[in-house]
Amino acid sequence: MVCRPFVAGPNSSFRGVANAFRWLACGAIAGLFAWIVTLYYVPGKGYTFLIDFGALNHAKFLPEVKAVNHFELPNSFGYDAQWYAQIAVHPNLADPALNAAVDVLPYRARRILFTWTAWLIGGGDPIRVLNVYALQNVACWFILAALLMRWLPPVSWGNCLRWAAILFSFGLIFSVKSALLDGPSLLMVSIGMALIESGRPWSGALVMGISGMGKESNVLCGSALKPPDSLNSRKCIVWLARIALILLPVTLWILYLRMFLVRGDNLGSHNFSGPFIGLYDKLIDTFSSLVAEGYPFASDTKLDFLVLVGLLSQFLFFALRIRWRDPWWRLGASYAVLLVFLGDAIWENYPSAAARVLLPMTLAFNILVPRGRLWPILLLVGNLGVVGSADLLSLRPPDRLTNCFVVEGPSALRFNPTDSFDVAAFYGARNWSLPEKEKIPGRKAWDSWRWSTGDSSIAIHNPQTFPIVADVSFGLATGDERGAIVSLKGNVIWHSLLMPAHDNEAFISGIILQPGDTVLWFRSDRPAVCPGSGDHRLLTFSVRNLKIILTGRR
Repeated sequence: MVCRPFVAGPNSSFRGVANAFRWLACGAIAGLFAWIVTLYYVPGKGYTFLIDFGALNHAKFLPEVKAVNHFELPNSFGYDAQWYAQIAVHPNLADPALNAAVDVLPYRARRILFTWTAWLIGGGDPIRVLNVYALQNVACWFILAALLMRWLPPVSWGNCLRWAAILFSFGLIFSVKSALLDGPSLLMVSIGMALIESGRPWSGALVMGISGMGKESNVLCGSALKPPDSLNSRKCIVWLARIALILLPVTLWILYLRMFLVRGDNLGSHNFSGPFIGLYDKLIDTFSSLVAEGYPFASDTKLDFLVLVGLLSQFLFFALRIRWRDPWWRLGASYAVLLVFLGDAIWENYPSAAARVLLPMTLAFNILVPRGRLWPILLLVGNLGVVGSADLLSLRPPDRLTNCFVVEGPSALRFNPTDSFDVAAFYGARNWSLPEKEKIPGRKAWDSWRWSTGDSSIAIHNPQTFPIVADVSFGLATGDERGAIVSLKGNVIWHSLLMPAHDNEAFISGIILQPGDTVLWFRSDRPAVCPGSGDHRLLTFSVRNLKIILTGRR
């Protein structure tokens, strides 16, 4: 598709102003995305929240990962990025430690490209590599936003909406939010398409071939290469050579892995199925959930339904509107065929992986849907997954959602202007429930707390280069009578008998906060119990209204 240049006419001044507003709107959207990304930053842990490390997998993580301060999702097994991030930290695939730390290493190692880039950019330093890996999707998002102007320049509001629909598509936001491989892969595919359109098919094939080492399904983009329009032997040989260039890197890499790595089980065998079997199962599960829940439907079910409707609309567009000569149609159609064979492992749960696996189809759909008539309705329906993107972006670090602590004291102690970090408290990865809060009657203030299900910790982060003296106060609530202690470096610094249905107040004075993290351990002398009143969780006590009062330098 060739974008026609803007030609000034009688109303060129008005058009110029309108174009300026559209450029500003696109800039505002990019700025909004940049601001949202900052909300995932956790002081002392960087952007590692995006990697979805699961606390329940902590024991098997690499020693290099355990040694650095990173975010782990409480009471969770995490998600795929935690395995790829560990390969980025320690890319020696032959090391038994990596095989023990990474779930199905032979399968994960196929997708080596973006772990290599994170390792190179991070210089091999574990914490830098983790943050680079977490932010690769963000960087690729901005580069893709600029590249999309090639096909969707803001010369009309329709182009702006298509541009935004791609950038905030459910699959791309899912990739950004969980530091997955699909966002960077989409950028590589887009670069390859731009090179092919520019009359450089060899360069485009090379880029697409390299992208196959980021994700094997990227080789489907070879369908965008113009096939020979005759049986001329020279043209056929050239076309086959370009296809071979796309397939060669990932083929050689997989052969290398088979030679030097022990073959693992479950090498993505459930990612594919017979025609429409996985999709059929997804449709049955989705509609069964809608019927079982009744109206109003649960949020996840509604959003899952919208994403599914959008993907099916895109699929039908390519299936029913055939344009063999259009490279964008061939690209989108190849992923529409992929949709037919996706298995239960790709469709299951919410958010399902299907939207991100089929991102190139979404890209081609938004570029190809015609303007005018009733086509905008199809464009709208095909992008319903954007509603789910807002839901994904709302999932932030627990301490960002509800600050279960307050820091008081001189700004010279609270804030380090060199690193722009504040003194802050971070609840440990294990045995803490999610934050809760309620408004205090008659006041503008809120009570905030987190329940513990067992031995748990709170790290107070001191961003300064010098020790700080602090007093710490908090309340402890429990459903039964039990003892509680707080310890620091193995020494008990506070203990008390907690009474049920009371805010048992605690005050600890003179804690020395060394630069970095000071970890307070909270323990009870009794196991967790069910509090009753409809709450079926097993709980020990809740830490309420944690306050850190900075009194001076040591």
